[in-house]
Amino acid sequence: MPVSDPLFYLLAIPAVTSLGLGKGGFAGVGMIAAPLLSIVMPPLQVAAILLPILIVQDLLSVWVYRKEWSAWNLKVLLAGAVIGVAAAWGLAAQVSDAFVRLAVGVIGASFVLYTWFAHVPAEPRRPSAASGVFWGAVSAFTSTLAQVGAPPFQVHMLPQKLGKLTLVGTNMIFFALVNWMKLVAYFSLGQFSAETLATSAVLLPFAILTNFAGIWLVRRTPQELFYRIAYILVFLISAELIRSGLTTLLRG
Repeated sequence: MPVSDPLFYLLAIPAVTSLGLGKGGFAGVGMIAAPLLSIVMPPLQVAAILLPILIVQDLLSVWVYRKEWSAWNLKVLLAGAVIGVAAAWGLAAQVSDAFVRLAVGVIGASFVLYTWFAHVPAEPRRPSAASGVFWGAVSAFTSTLAQVGAPPFQVHMLPQKLGKLTLVGTNMIFFALVNWMKLVAYFSLGQFSAETLATSAVLLPFAILTNFAGIWLVRRTPQELFYRIAYILVFLISAELIRSGLTTLLRG
């Protein structure tokens, strides 16, 4: 049987909507899903419910953006992702969800503030391969533990000022492959159960509808506005991660 708590489904509606918009192309929006649902259940159980939904959404999004992606970026990011998922699997019992959120929030907010106020050159900047491996590892690590992989990914990607659809397509393929890597880690940690899978199935139809809505919005958003929205989203989400992480740590 799926989860029966009415409060869970009240929170699941905005959570799944955010997932759909995020998988449609507004990277990072979906990160509010896990914190919302973590109000009523443990973070790893939330991640186990969301992961099957994310994998189905990945299939749709990867198909839509299958011709728009950066091979070089995927190569370096995925090399790091293998390290990041393995590290998360090994440290799952030692690293708190609150600490991960706080760390990711500080990284994301610092990156955006530096970009806005440090007079960073406007021309595109291609990072080194080592930088790509590092941020790929951080993104996969934080995605596995707390479903908050977007800010580290965007730290690597946004300064390159790639075409809007290339950025979105690279994001979709990267996180689709990371989610498949996470399946192994979650199975080994015993996070999947009949209840979590049934709950995923109940939420899936709504998740697919919102996914198509996100794809529709991205294709109709001008590139300059899209990048402006991307930076603002990274900052707002990072600020919320700092707030929620600090609140939880101080309560503990």
